[in-house]
Amino acid sequence: MYCCVCTNLTVYMFCTCCQQLTRNIPAFLAPWRFSQCAFRSSKSELKPNLSSDGVVCAPLHTFTEEETMLKNMVTKFAQERVAPFVQKMDENSKMEDSIIRGLFEQGLMSIELGEEYGGTGASFFSTILAVEELAKVDPAVSLLCELQNTLTNKLFTTYGTEEQKRTYLPRVAKDTIGSFCLSEAGSGSDAFSLKTRAEKKGDYYVINGSKMWISLAEDAGVFFVMANADPSSGYRGITCFIVDRDTEGLHVGKKEDKLGIRASSTCPVTFDNVKVPETNILGQVGQGYKYAIGMLNTGRIGIAAQMLGLAQGCFDHTVPYTKERVQFGKSVFDFQGMQHQIAQVATQLEAARLLTYNAARLAETGRPVVKEASMAKYYAAEVATLTTSKCIEWMGGVGFTKNYPIEKYYRDCKIGTIYEGTSNIQLSTIAKILAQEY
Repeated sequence: MYCCVCTNLTVYMFCTCCQQLTRNIPAFLAPWRFSQCAFRSSKSELKPNLSSDGVVCAPLHTFTEEETMLKNMVTKFAQERVAPFVQKMDENSKMEDSIIRGLFEQGLMSIELGEEYGGTGASFFSTILAVEELAKVDPAVSLLCELQNTLTNKLFTTYGTEEQKRTYLPRVAKDTIGSFCLSEAGSGSDAFSLKTRAEKKGDYYVINGSKMWISLAEDAGVFFVMANADPSSGYRGITCFIVDRDTEGLHVGKKEDKLGIRASSTCPVTFDNVKVPETNILGQVGQGYKYAIGMLNTGRIGIAAQMLGLAQGCFDHTVPYTKERVQFGKSVFDFQGMQHQIAQVATQLEAARLLTYNAARLAETGRPVVKEASMAKYYAAEVATLTTSKCIEWMGGVGFTKNYPIEKYYRDCKIGTIYEGTSNIQLSTIAKILAQEY
């Protein structure tokens, strides 16, 4: 595990090179590119030991020692190594190379992977905490960590053969980004109407088609391509193929000029007679649709954590400003109308956090989390939308400028109601399960 102070790797003990944390007083009124924000949210305690039967009744804010250490390490990494580049990355629509390297070096791209593959060997909940902490500083960086852990790594570990694991897991733990290719021009929420085809030719397949809105495509080294190997079977012909970036015929197009999370690339990807060996099928032929559904469930918890962190980061930047800003002889915060608004948002943030943490803990136990994941993702995205909008209002004119991060949080949050299943899709999923329950 990593030391929460100096980020050195340790094993359940304090790092020998440092003994205590130092706290800097943040300059709340300074432009965001120069300020260090002290996050006051998510105060936690160590989780007590499980009883002999494995059952414990503990608050959802109670973390294990390893989870606490990782969370503190990520907070330090985000503030020191990500924050200085946030505005530049947003303006240039480009992830800083040093941040990508740092994520790999700190083990944040392989949180749950076993040590035999070069991973950290931590819990799924640790991934959720890492995503939340990164999103407080930059949701785009948070997305890179989230997708690598909840999609790329989980696909390999859950469905990969031993040979595939030995080949790819050390790479994705060390320096290779994965990208999940599902959406197409005519296949968004109706994901299984995809047109990309995979035709069998002896001991290999030939893939033809195109994908859109593919996250991380610009920097990815390996792609999971959903293609239909048996169109006559409809969605039951959908198969997942592992395709290396340098495969002939694979082309990553120009990245989209997006409203938010601009440092995270989103590109079209085309396949022109891409030859893939049969050994690069992930799992079984015709089971790709099941894999996509399964991965999206845990992925939605990850996106809920991203939206939660984003909203909390925006809130943490804004509330201190309302206490410093004086109007009519007293701070803006001291007006009752403002206090009530802030209290409302704080309550909604806590509700979103509990939904997200609960879904993550349930997922760790292997229990079904379809409803809980959809609820967490839906509600966290809605809360992020409300929080960022309110924060701009509370900040006034400065909140509307690019000298402060509030407007960026506002732009970044919108994607939360769209990707990994739109808000309407989440509501439909929740309603469908409720109909079964009643």
